[in-house]
Amino acid sequence: MRHRFIFLLFLASLLTAPAAQAATYNVDLDHSSVSFKIRHLLSNVQGNFRKFEGTIDYDPAKPETWKVNGAIDVSSIDTNVEQRDKHLLSPDFFDVQKFAKITFQSTKFTDVTPTGAKMQGLLNLHGVEKPVVIDVEIHGVGKDPWGNVRSAFTGTLKINRKDFGLTWNEALETGQVLVGEEVAITLEAEGILQK
Repeated sequence: MRHRFIFLLFLASLLTAPAAQAATYNVDLDHSSVSFKIRHLLSNVQGNFRKFEGTIDYDPAKPETWKVNGAIDVSSIDTNVEQRDKHLLSPDFFDVQKFAKITFQSTKFTDVTPTGAKMQGLLNLHGVEKPVVIDVEIHGVGKDPWGNVRSAFTGTLKINRKDFGLTWNEALETGQVLVGEEVAITLEAEGILQK
């Protein structure tokens, strides 16, 4: 009888214990970046998105709780050439009037080590949602000089732009095309722990 009473007390304590709070980090725009690279003729063109937001749930000891959500403002694209940026925002490419945001939501993490993981998730680009895998480098957690707790990560992936309906191109006399299909994307994310 006594053992049963102790068990019931233990069970009650589990049911009434507060849920563990996830360590959620807000992406710090001043120390993060979203960049991409794509072939143009024989070389590569690089660009950035200047406006984006995101949250990262990260506890090093509990990879099963990790989550990432992010959104990019397409109108903030910057390739250092104003004319090219206008073309990229037009219906030929991103069609920003219809598709103002690029979003990502993680679904799970695999191949987890202390310094890296593979992040699987759903990328919504140009109105098309597809699963992608992002290779993640984990740079750790630490305090800045003002007492804020920060985490830092690098994510890399490659996508085929045609998979997301970005099909515009121009044929060249050589038989080649003006713009490549593969886009290499790099995400540098530094987060500040929510208080």
